[in-house]
Amino acid sequence: MFELIGTKDQVRSGLLKTRAGDVLTPTFMPDGTRGAVKGLTPEQVSQTGVQVVLANTYHLHLHPGEDTIARLGGLHKFANRKGPMLTDSGGFQVFSLAHANKITEKGVEFRDPVTGDKAFLSPEISMQIQLKLGADIIMAFDDVTALDEQGQKRTLEAFDRTHRWLERSISEFMRLTKDIKPADKPLIFGIVQGGLDKDLRKKSLELVQASAVDGIAIGGLSVGESRKEMHDMLGFLAPMYDPNRPHFLMGVGDPIDVRFGIEHGIDMFDCVLPTRNARHGTCWVTGDKKVHMTNEQFTNDSKPIDPTCDCYTCKSGYSRGFLRHQLKVGESLAGSLLSIHNIRYLERICEEYRS
Repeated sequence: MFELIGTKDQVRSGLLKTRAGDVLTPTFMPDGTRGAVKGLTPEQVSQTGVQVVLANTYHLHLHPGEDTIARLGGLHKFANRKGPMLTDSGGFQVFSLAHANKITEKGVEFRDPVTGDKAFLSPEISMQIQLKLGADIIMAFDDVTALDEQGQKRTLEAFDRTHRWLERSISEFMRLTKDIKPADKPLIFGIVQGGLDKDLRKKSLELVQASAVDGIAIGGLSVGESRKEMHDMLGFLAPMYDPNRPHFLMGVGDPIDVRFGIEHGIDMFDCVLPTRNARHGTCWVTGDKKVHMTNEQFTNDSKPIDPTCDCYTCKSGYSRGFLRHQLKVGESLAGSLLSIHNIRYLERICEEYRS
Protein backbone atom coordinates (compact mmCIF):
# COMPACT_ATOMS: atom_id res chain seq x y z
CA MET A 1 0.00 0.00 0.00
CA PHE A 2 2.86 2.40 0.84
CA GLU A 3 6.47 1.87 -0.09
CA LEU A 4 9.16 4.12 1.32
CA ILE A 5 11.62 4.62 -1.54
CA GLY A 6 14.18 6.73 0.28
CA THR A 7 14.80 9.17 3.11
CA LYS A 8 17.20 12.01 3.75
CA ASP A 9 17.04 13.37 7.28
CA GLN A 10 13.24 13.58 7.70
CA VAL A 11 12.45 14.09 4.00
CA ARG A 12 10.75 11.03 2.53
CA SER A 13 10.23 9.82 -1.02
CA GLY A 14 7.54 7.18 -1.33
CA LEU A 15 5.02 5.33 -3.47
CA LEU A 16 1.39 5.22 -2.38
CA LYS A 17 -0.59 2.51 -4.15
CA THR A 18 -4.32 3.10 -4.62
CA ARG A 19 -6.92 1.19 -6.61
CA ALA A 20 -6.97 4.05 -9.15
CA GLY A 21 -3.22 4.23 -9.62
CA ASP A 22 0.11 4.86 -7.93
CA VAL A 23 1.06 8.18 -6.34
CA LEU A 24 4.63 9.39 -5.88
CA THR A 25 5.15 11.31 -2.64
CA PRO A 26 5.57 13.98 -1.46
CA THR A 27 2.62 15.33 -3.39
CA PHE A 28 0.22 18.26 -3.33
CA MET A 29 -3.50 17.63 -3.92
CA PRO A 30 -5.66 20.55 -5.10
CA ASP A 31 -9.20 20.78 -3.78
CA GLY A 32 -11.93 19.93 -6.28
CA THR A 33 -14.56 20.90 -3.76
CA ARG A 34 -17.66 20.08 -5.79
CA GLY A 35 -15.99 17.57 -8.08
CA ALA A 36 -13.89 20.06 -10.06
CA VAL A 37 -10.86 22.22 -9.34
CA LYS A 38 -12.42 25.63 -9.77
CA GLY A 39 -11.89 27.15 -13.21
CA LEU A 40 -9.86 24.24 -14.64
CA THR A 41 -10.61 21.20 -16.77
CA PRO A 42 -9.41 17.79 -15.51
CA GLU A 43 -6.86 17.76 -18.33
CA GLN A 44 -5.45 21.13 -17.25
CA VAL A 45 -5.19 19.87 -13.67
CA SER A 46 -3.34 16.72 -14.71
CA GLN A 47 -0.91 18.71 -16.88
CA THR A 48 0.31 20.55 -13.78
CA GLY A 49 1.61 17.27 -12.34
CA VAL A 50 -1.30 16.68 -9.97
CA GLN A 51 -1.70 13.01 -9.06
CA VAL A 52 -4.62 13.16 -6.61
CA VAL A 53 -7.63 15.49 -6.48
CA LEU A 54 -9.52 16.03 -3.24
CA ALA A 55 -13.32 16.25 -3.33
CA ASN A 56 -15.57 17.50 -0.57
CA THR A 57 -17.94 15.06 1.14
CA TYR A 58 -19.98 17.81 2.81
CA HIS A 59 -20.68 19.78 -0.37
CA LEU A 60 -21.28 16.76 -2.61
CA HIS A 61 -23.61 15.20 -0.05
CA LEU A 62 -25.75 18.33 0.04
CA HIS A 63 -25.65 19.02 -3.73
CA PRO A 64 -26.21 16.95 -5.85
CA GLY A 65 -26.08 14.08 -3.34
CA GLU A 66 -24.13 10.83 -3.34
CA ASP A 67 -27.07 8.88 -4.81
CA THR A 68 -27.13 11.14 -7.86
CA ILE A 69 -23.36 10.85 -8.29
CA ALA A 70 -23.58 7.05 -7.97
CA ARG A 71 -26.28 6.95 -10.66
CA LEU A 72 -24.01 9.03 -12.89
CA GLY A 73 -21.28 6.40 -12.61
CA GLY A 74 -19.47 7.42 -9.41
CA LEU A 75 -17.13 10.25 -8.55
CA HIS A 76 -14.49 9.59 -11.20
CA LYS A 77 -16.95 9.44 -14.08
CA PHE A 78 -18.96 12.32 -12.63
CA ALA A 79 -15.84 14.50 -12.42
CA ASN A 80 -14.27 13.08 -15.61
CA ARG A 81 -11.22 12.34 -13.49
CA LYS A 82 -8.70 9.69 -14.55
CA GLY A 83 -6.66 9.04 -11.43
CA PRO A 84 -6.93 8.77 -7.65
CA MET A 85 -9.43 10.88 -5.72
CA LEU A 86 -9.58 11.57 -2.00
CA THR A 87 -12.64 12.68 -0.07
CA ASP A 88 -12.55 14.44 3.28
CA SER A 89 -14.98 13.33 5.96
CA GLY A 90 -17.08 16.51 6.12
CA GLY A 91 -16.01 17.23 9.69
CA PHE A 92 -14.05 20.38 8.88
CA GLN A 93 -16.81 21.85 6.72
CA VAL A 94 -19.43 21.22 9.39
CA PHE A 95 -17.14 23.05 11.81
CA SER A 96 -16.33 25.96 9.50
CA LEU A 97 -19.35 26.40 7.21
CA ALA A 98 -22.48 24.86 8.69
CA HIS A 99 -25.00 27.16 10.30
CA ALA A 100 -26.27 26.43 13.80
CA ASN A 101 -24.44 23.13 14.09
CA LYS A 102 -25.07 21.00 17.15
CA ILE A 103 -22.47 18.41 18.11
CA THR A 104 -23.57 15.36 20.09
CA GLU A 105 -22.03 11.93 20.58
CA LYS A 106 -24.18 10.63 17.73
CA GLY A 107 -22.88 13.15 15.23
CA VAL A 108 -23.43 16.71 14.03
CA GLU A 109 -26.78 18.32 13.23
CA PHE A 110 -26.60 21.36 10.96
CA ARG A 111 -28.48 23.30 8.31
CA ASP A 112 -27.71 23.38 4.63
CA PRO A 113 -26.37 26.97 4.16
CA VAL A 114 -28.08 27.15 0.75
CA THR A 115 -31.57 25.76 1.46
CA GLY A 116 -31.76 25.95 5.24
CA ASP A 117 -32.80 22.28 5.38
CA LYS A 118 -31.73 20.22 8.37
CA ALA A 119 -28.94 17.71 7.80
CA PHE A 120 -26.97 15.25 9.90
CA LEU A 121 -23.51 13.67 9.65
CA SER A 122 -22.10 10.90 11.83
CA PRO A 123 -19.06 8.62 11.48
CA GLU A 124 -21.26 5.93 9.95
CA ILE A 125 -23.01 8.29 7.53
CA SER A 126 -19.70 9.86 6.47
CA MET A 127 -18.31 6.41 5.64
CA GLN A 128 -21.46 5.51 3.72
CA ILE A 129 -21.33 8.73 1.70
CA GLN A 130 -17.63 8.46 0.84
CA LEU A 131 -17.91 4.84 -0.23
CA LYS A 132 -20.99 5.56 -2.32
CA LEU A 133 -19.15 8.45 -3.97
CA GLY A 134 -16.39 6.02 -4.91
CA ALA A 135 -13.32 7.77 -3.50
CA ASP A 136 -9.98 5.94 -3.48
CA ILE A 137 -8.85 7.47 -0.18
CA ILE A 138 -11.40 8.32 2.49
CA MET A 139 -11.06 10.09 5.82
CA ALA A 140 -12.37 9.14 9.24
CA PHE A 141 -14.99 11.52 10.67
CA ASP A 142 -13.49 13.83 13.30
CA ASP A 143 -14.53 16.59 15.67
CA VAL A 144 -12.72 19.78 14.65
CA THR A 145 -12.35 22.80 16.89
CA ALA A 146 -10.81 26.23 16.34
CA LEU A 147 -7.53 27.22 17.94
CA ASP A 148 -8.76 30.57 19.23
CA GLU A 149 -9.46 31.08 22.94
CA GLN A 150 -13.01 29.79 22.72
CA GLY A 151 -12.06 26.77 20.61
CA GLN A 152 -9.22 25.78 22.91
CA LYS A 153 -11.71 25.36 25.75
CA ARG A 154 -13.21 22.48 23.75
CA THR A 155 -9.89 20.84 22.78
CA LEU A 156 -10.09 17.92 25.23
CA GLU A 157 -13.75 17.25 24.42
CA ALA A 158 -13.01 17.23 20.68
CA PHE A 159 -9.94 15.06 21.21
CA ASP A 160 -11.88 12.39 23.09
CA ARG A 161 -14.80 12.41 20.66
CA THR A 162 -12.53 12.27 17.60
CA HIS A 163 -11.09 8.96 18.77
CA ARG A 164 -14.45 7.46 19.66
CA TRP A 165 -15.62 8.51 16.19
CA LEU A 166 -12.45 7.00 14.69
CA GLU A 167 -13.38 3.59 16.10
CA ARG A 168 -16.91 3.96 14.70
CA SER A 169 -15.56 5.09 11.31
CA ILE A 170 -13.25 2.08 11.06
CA SER A 171 -15.99 -0.31 12.17
CA GLU A 172 -18.41 1.00 9.54
CA PHE A 173 -15.71 1.05 6.87
CA MET A 174 -14.87 -2.59 7.56
CA ARG A 175 -18.53 -3.58 7.53
CA LEU A 176 -19.13 -1.92 4.18
CA THR A 177 -15.95 -3.25 2.53
CA LYS A 178 -15.79 -6.78 3.96
CA ASP A 179 -16.74 -8.35 0.62
CA ILE A 180 -14.39 -6.21 -1.50
CA LYS A 181 -11.09 -7.68 -2.66
CA PRO A 182 -8.09 -5.98 -0.99
CA ALA A 183 -6.82 -4.61 -4.32
CA ASP A 184 -10.21 -3.00 -5.00
CA LYS A 185 -10.70 -1.42 -1.57
CA PRO A 186 -10.30 2.28 -0.94
CA LEU A 187 -7.79 3.35 1.70
CA ILE A 188 -8.87 4.90 5.01
CA PHE A 189 -6.90 7.53 6.92
CA GLY A 190 -7.29 8.42 10.60
CA ILE A 191 -7.00 12.04 11.74
CA VAL A 192 -4.78 13.30 14.57
CA GLN A 193 -6.29 16.09 16.66
CA GLY A 194 -5.42 17.79 19.96
CA GLY A 195 -5.10 21.48 19.14
CA LEU A 196 -1.84 23.03 20.34
CA ASP A 197 -1.57 20.68 23.33
CA LYS A 198 1.51 18.55 22.69
CA ASP A 199 0.51 15.87 25.18
CA LEU A 200 -2.87 15.45 23.48
CA ARG A 201 -1.29 15.47 20.02
CA LYS A 202 1.20 12.78 21.02
CA LYS A 203 -1.56 10.63 22.51
CA SER A 204 -3.78 11.21 19.47
CA LEU A 205 -1.00 10.16 17.10
CA GLU A 206 -0.39 7.01 19.15
CA LEU A 207 -4.10 6.14 19.09
CA VAL A 208 -4.40 6.69 15.34
CA GLN A 209 -1.26 4.68 14.61
CA ALA A 210 -2.50 1.83 16.82
CA SER A 211 -5.72 1.60 14.78
CA ALA A 212 -6.42 -0.22 11.53
CA VAL A 213 -5.93 2.75 9.21
CA ASP A 214 -3.85 2.93 6.04
CA GLY A 215 -2.57 6.45 6.58
CA ILE A 216 -2.12 9.15 9.21
CA ALA A 217 -3.57 12.63 8.70
CA ILE A 218 -2.74 15.70 10.79
CA GLY A 219 -5.89 17.78 11.17
CA GLY A 220 -6.83 20.88 13.13
CA LEU A 221 -3.85 22.99 12.07
CA SER A 222 -3.85 26.09 9.87
CA VAL A 223 -7.12 27.09 11.54
CA GLY A 224 -6.06 30.34 13.17
CA GLU A 225 -2.78 29.61 14.92
CA SER A 226 0.46 31.38 14.00
CA ARG A 227 2.92 29.86 11.55
CA LYS A 228 5.41 29.49 14.41
CA GLU A 229 2.87 27.49 16.45
CA MET A 230 2.05 25.23 13.50
CA HIS A 231 5.71 24.60 12.69
CA ASP A 232 6.49 23.94 16.32
CA MET A 233 3.80 21.25 16.44
CA LEU A 234 4.95 19.67 13.17
CA GLY A 235 8.51 19.56 14.44
CA PHE A 236 7.32 17.96 17.67
CA LEU A 237 5.35 15.22 15.89
CA ALA A 238 7.91 14.43 13.17
CA PRO A 239 10.02 11.84 15.06
CA MET A 240 6.92 9.92 16.18
CA TYR A 241 5.31 9.06 12.82
CA ASP A 242 4.99 5.45 11.72
CA PRO A 243 7.49 5.33 8.82
CA ASN A 244 5.52 2.61 7.02
CA ARG A 245 2.37 4.66 6.43
CA PRO A 246 1.80 7.93 4.54
CA HIS A 247 1.56 11.19 6.50
CA PHE A 248 -1.01 13.76 5.30
CA LEU A 249 -1.07 17.39 6.53
CA MET A 250 -4.59 18.64 5.89
CA GLY A 251 -5.48 22.13 4.69
CA VAL A 252 -1.94 23.46 4.19
CA GLY A 253 -0.75 24.89 0.87
CA ASP A 254 1.58 27.85 1.34
CA PRO A 255 5.00 27.03 -0.18
CA ILE A 256 6.79 27.93 3.05
CA ASP A 257 4.63 25.52 5.03
CA VAL A 258 4.79 22.80 2.36
CA ARG A 259 8.58 22.91 2.44
CA PHE A 260 8.62 22.81 6.25
CA GLY A 261 6.16 19.91 6.26
CA ILE A 262 8.17 17.85 3.77
CA GLU A 263 11.32 18.49 5.78
CA HIS A 264 9.49 17.15 8.84
CA GLY A 265 8.12 13.89 7.51
CA ILE A 266 4.94 14.95 5.66
CA ASP A 267 4.08 13.15 2.41
CA MET A 268 0.75 14.68 1.31
CA PHE A 269 -0.86 18.13 1.37
CA ASP A 270 -4.16 19.66 0.24
CA CYS A 271 -5.44 23.22 0.22
CA VAL A 272 -7.68 25.66 -1.67
CA LEU A 273 -4.98 28.35 -1.36
CA PRO A 274 -3.35 28.10 -4.83
CA THR A 275 -6.63 28.47 -6.69
CA ARG A 276 -8.25 30.92 -4.26
CA ASN A 277 -5.17 33.15 -4.38
CA ALA A 278 -5.13 32.90 -8.16
CA ARG A 279 -8.69 34.13 -8.54
CA HIS A 280 -7.69 37.20 -6.52
CA GLY A 281 -4.60 37.83 -8.63
CA THR A 282 -1.94 36.47 -6.29
CA CYS A 283 0.73 33.99 -7.34
CA TRP A 284 4.10 32.62 -6.21
CA VAL A 285 7.43 33.09 -7.96
CA THR A 286 10.97 31.81 -7.41
CA GLY A 287 11.99 32.11 -3.76
CA ASP A 288 8.40 31.54 -2.58
CA LYS A 289 7.71 35.25 -3.03
CA LYS A 290 4.07 36.24 -3.28
CA VAL A 291 3.28 38.57 -6.19
CA HIS A 292 0.06 40.54 -6.62
CA MET A 293 -0.48 40.54 -10.37
CA THR A 294 -2.98 43.42 -10.15
CA ASN A 295 -0.21 45.85 -9.14
CA GLU A 296 0.24 48.79 -11.51
CA GLN A 297 3.92 47.97 -11.99
CA PHE A 298 2.90 45.07 -14.27
CA THR A 299 0.83 47.18 -16.69
CA ASN A 300 3.52 47.23 -19.42
CA ASP A 301 5.41 44.10 -18.32
CA SER A 302 5.88 41.64 -21.18
CA LYS A 303 7.57 38.90 -19.11
CA PRO A 304 5.75 35.73 -17.99
CA ILE A 305 4.82 35.36 -14.31
CA ASP A 306 8.08 33.51 -13.60
CA PRO A 307 10.66 32.99 -16.39
CA THR A 308 11.97 29.88 -14.56
CA CYS A 309 8.55 28.18 -14.41
CA ASP A 310 7.57 25.36 -16.75
CA CYS A 311 3.78 25.66 -16.31
CA TYR A 312 1.48 26.11 -19.31
CA THR A 313 0.80 29.77 -18.46
CA CYS A 314 4.47 30.75 -18.31
CA LYS A 315 5.67 28.57 -21.19
CA SER A 316 2.87 29.77 -23.47
CA GLY A 317 3.99 33.37 -23.07
CA TYR A 318 1.05 34.97 -21.26
CA SER A 319 2.54 38.25 -20.09
CA ARG A 320 2.18 39.90 -16.72
CA GLY A 321 0.64 42.87 -18.50
CA PHE A 322 -2.01 40.68 -20.15
CA LEU A 323 -2.84 38.88 -16.92
CA ARG A 324 -3.09 42.17 -14.99
CA HIS A 325 -5.49 43.54 -17.60
CA GLN A 326 -7.71 40.45 -17.52
CA LEU A 327 -7.83 40.55 -13.71
CA LYS A 328 -8.72 44.24 -13.68
CA VAL A 329 -11.62 43.75 -16.12
CA GLY A 330 -12.91 40.67 -14.31
CA GLU A 331 -12.08 38.12 -17.01
CA SER A 332 -12.17 34.64 -15.47
CA LEU A 333 -9.44 33.39 -17.83
CA ALA A 334 -6.85 35.14 -15.65
CA GLY A 335 -7.91 33.17 -12.58
CA SER A 336 -7.61 29.92 -14.52
CA LEU A 337 -4.15 30.79 -15.88
CA LEU A 338 -2.88 31.84 -12.46
CA SER A 339 -4.37 28.69 -10.90
CA ILE A 340 -2.39 26.57 -13.35
CA HIS A 341 0.78 28.42 -12.35
CA ASN A 342 0.16 28.21 -8.60
CA ILE A 343 -0.67 24.50 -8.60
CA ARG A 344 2.34 23.78 -10.78
CA TYR A 345 4.51 25.83 -8.38
CA LEU A 346 3.56 23.52 -5.49
CA GLU A 347 3.96 20.39 -7.60
CA ARG A 348 7.45 21.52 -8.60
CA ILE A 349 8.38 21.84 -4.92
CA CYS A 350 7.22 18.26 -4.33
CA GLU A 351 9.09 17.01 -7.39
CA GLU A 352 12.29 18.70 -6.23
CA TYR A 353 12.11 16.92 -2.88
CA ARG A 354 11.20 13.59 -4.51
CA SER A 355 14.37 13.76 -6.58
